[in-house]
Amino acid sequence: MEAKALAEAVKKVIEDKNGKDTVTIELTQPAIADFFIVTTGKNYNHVRAIAEEVEEKMYELGVAPTRSEGIREGRWAVLDYDSVIVHVFGADTRDFYCLEKLWSRKEG
Repeated sequence: MEAKALAEAVKKVIEDKNGKDTVTIELTQPAIADFFIVTTGKNYNHVRAIAEEVEEKMYELGVAPTRSEGIREGRWAVLDYDSVIVHVFGADTRDFYCLEKLWSRKEG
């Protein structure tokens, strides 16, 4: 699946699971992926639910993550689909790491 289509499919799943403040960052410089998708879950269970739903729906589309981390803990789940990396944060963890600001500076 093409990176942009994958990013759009992931974002739709996140929206359907009520992810909060979802941002898609297109990485135009040579980077580790084409897109980062960053969202916030309301609590640990919600973070897990969003990540598990993304993983399940992408499997249904024939796409499996190369790697996933943190789903069980529910603070920060990462799903790496090579061209698209999905970050599902708890609110405090997202505020602490500020990925949007970090990658926006690198891009701009």
